Amino acid sequence: MAARNTDLADFLRTRRAAIDPASAGIPQRGAYRRVPGLRREEVALLAGVSTDYYTRLEQGRQVSPSDAVLEAVASALRLDQAERAHLFHLARPRTGQGRRTPPTVQRVRPAVQRMLDSLTDQAAFVLGRRTDVLATNHLARALLADFDAMPHRERNLTRWAILEPAARALYTDWNTVAAEITGMLRLDAGRRPDDPRTAELVGELAMKSEHFRRWWADHRVVERTWGSKRFNHPLVGELSIDYEALTLPGEPDQTLFLYLPADDAVSGDAWRLLASWHAENRTRTATGRQTAG
Repeated sequence: MAARNTDLADFLRTRRAAIDPASAGIPQRGAYRRVPGLRREEVALLAGVSTDYYTRLEQGRQVSPSDAVLEAVASALRLDQAERAHLFHLARPRTGQGRRTPPTVQRVRPAVQRMLDSLTDQAAFVLGRRTDVLATNHLARALLADFDAMPHRERNLTRWAILEPAARALYTDWNTVAAEITGMLRLDAGRRPDDPRTAELVGELAMKSEHFRRWWADHRVVERTWGSKRFNHPLVGELSIDYEALTLPGEPDQTLFLYLPADDAVSGDAWRLLASWHAENRTRTATGRQTAG
């Protein structure tokens, strides 16, 4: 008997539970609902498939649905673009799933690092698989953390955001930000369900963080594109940033994040102060090294 696709089953179940029946046009008729969200037969009706077929799909027993069925289910569950992609990844596991292979080491191209270093007014960093931090520039290290100084296994955005007290203090909306970063990791895990380093990371975070356990069980997936964040930086105080996320050409598993201050006086002043402080600190460090040499 084929193994159940538990990730697919859990994802469909949680998405179904998140939909308000009234918003989906399902009449209440005064019936008592034992569970939140839509019933399986209601999803099947909205998707135009039989209840038995959808039930087998949600139980992870039907693992080869057609594109049309997956699109219909995605529409019925009102999935966004990232969730639709996640659904297809879970329902269509890549050939070789079940065989764990040694993880390859991701690196950015030298030209990408030079590009990051040349950015003097923007914080920039590159995320790879499982939200590993592959490269940073000086302002990213000043704003977030010096990932380059960390042991390699700890250079991970999700791990830092969840476990480091400094990250919790830095993000004004830590719960929202950390939950979204967990969703980024969940999206990547769906693409590579047998990656041993992902399993190790998820296991560590689940063991150490109740917040992570709850967010991971929710099966939310997030694909970062653009947006804003609020910070309470220990050196410069409160500021807001706008960010853009760009996939690097030729590197579909590497995302470049660019941060710049929001268009307000407080954020602009704090950003300039942070850049000035970090430039002075770098100069003092370099001078100290030359003197010591």
